[in-house]
Amino acid sequence: MSSVMKYKDYIGSVEFSEEDQLFYGKVLGIHSLISYEGESAKELIQDFHEAVDDYLELCVKKRIEPEKAYKGSFNVRISPDLHRSIAIHAIQDGMTLNKYVEEALQNAISAT
Repeated sequence: MSSVMKYKDYIGSVEFSEEDQLFYGKVLGIHSLISYEGESAKELIQDFHEAVDDYLELCVKKRIEPEKAYKGSFNVRISPDLHRSIAIHAIQDGMTLNKYVEEALQNAISAT
């Protein structure tokens, strides 16, 4: 079972409350809180879609740009020694640090 759903370039979490016997979740990767719930998987998906659509409609009404999830930049905290080592390898391969890390990450997910 997947723990995420996708709709219109947004990714939403899937959680279950045994106590409430309810599925629930929120849109991931943005600051705005967009949440949804349902008593069944079908209801959860429907409410997720409606919540995203409502958010996008609200953005249009307020004339604001909707937040984009996963814009392509993020901060990673690593040790100074690892940072130095990666930078040296990138230079030796004639690459920027960003490109070197991007390729390493792409190789890591391709291997799975």
